[in-house]
Amino acid sequence: MNIREKQLQIIDEFAIFEDWMDKYEYIIELGKGVPTLAPDLKTKDRIIEGCQSNVWLETQFRDDKLYFFADSDAIITKGIIGLLIQVYNGENPASILQNDLFFIQEIGLTEHLSPTRANGLLSMVQRIKNEALKSLSK
Repeated sequence: MNIREKQLQIIDEFAIFEDWMDKYEYIIELGKGVPTLAPDLKTKDRIIEGCQSNVWLETQFRDDKLYFFADSDAIITKGIIGLLIQVYNGENPASILQNDLFFIQEIGLTEHLSPTRANGLLSMVQRIKNEALKSLSK
């Protein structure tokens, strides 16, 4: 499944929920499903700057693909980074850089986040794109 197909799948998953309280609950459930990072990986260099809560991102590059592992001390934030990982995990860096995220707008996520959480979401996306850019030079 490519990045576009993964986003369409997320849009379909969110379409079954009628109101935003149900969507928040779903994001919380997704967050609970994201494996925690080992304490030794929760280092300052892995923190995503610009997030209201602490969000750590571990990136691994193997077989010309990027794999992301993340954790957060806020469960909704962990669910949001989990959605991003679902889209970008196992993709090559060029695909990550070339594909825009449209699922965020389609499911209405940005308009239902507080301004600080929305900024954090942008910071998460930017960090993932920066990781892809760095790995292109490897």
